[in-house]
Parts: sequence; structure tokens; C-alpha cells
Amino acid sequence: MSVKILVFSTQNISDPGVDLAGSSHLPYSPGVVVIPVPCSSGIDPRWIIYALEKGFDGVFIAADGTDCPYLEDCTTRTGQVVARAQEMAREKGLDPRRIRMAAICSVCAEAFVNHMRNFEKALQELEHGK
Repeated sequence: MSVKILVFSTQNISDPGVDLAGSSHLPYSPGVVVIPVPCSSGIDPRWIIYALEKGFDGVFIAADGTDCPYLEDCTTRTGQVVARAQEMAREKGLDPRRIRMAAICSVCAEAFVNHMRNFEKALQELEHGK
């Protein structure tokens, strides 16, 4: 079973890493859909909940981490976005484990693929009640 994962990826930092995974022909789920954003801290938690309510099995934020060109505290702010989205998920009866975040750099193709594989496996286990 292929799961649907929405990935918010930052244009300057994580998106090149995601693109590198594809151009390097590193295999990961065809159910991964990537939306580029300028900065991961600008993601609205409501977008994450909306994606889950509309059929995505999970949402992954490929954050800039400390490499963010816009904000020194991007990692902290993005963590707050994820925490708020997980809180909102609980309030709506959704499993907060369906929301994940990790810093993905511009050359982190293998790391991105590993995150997608691990997240896909975790989501499949959630579906089967493990």
C-alpha cells in the first residue's frame, strides 16, 4: 500500500535536496507530493490539518534548520508550527504522529529518501493499528 505524504519543502535549502533525490533516481514512494515554500516557519498549521482532512496520510516539513536565509530562529519557529499543528490534530481526533519535521539540506538527498521511507513505514503501521 502506498501512502500519500505531503511535503512542504523550502525553495532555497531543502528543495534542492529533494530534487537531487529525484535526479539521482533514489527510490521513494510515488505518493509523495512536494509543495515548495519560501521558509518553513511560514507554514500555517491549518494547511497541515487541511491536507490530513483531505486525504493525505501524513505531512512532512522539510525545514531549513540553521541554514535558513531569512530567520535566525527558523528552527524554533518551525518547531512551534509543528507543535501547534499536532495540537490541532489531537483536537480534531487525528493522530499527531502523522505530522513530522526534519531539517533537509540542499545535498541531503539520501537523508530525504530515508525520512520518506521511515515515515511511510510509520504511517502504514498507524493504518494497521500497530
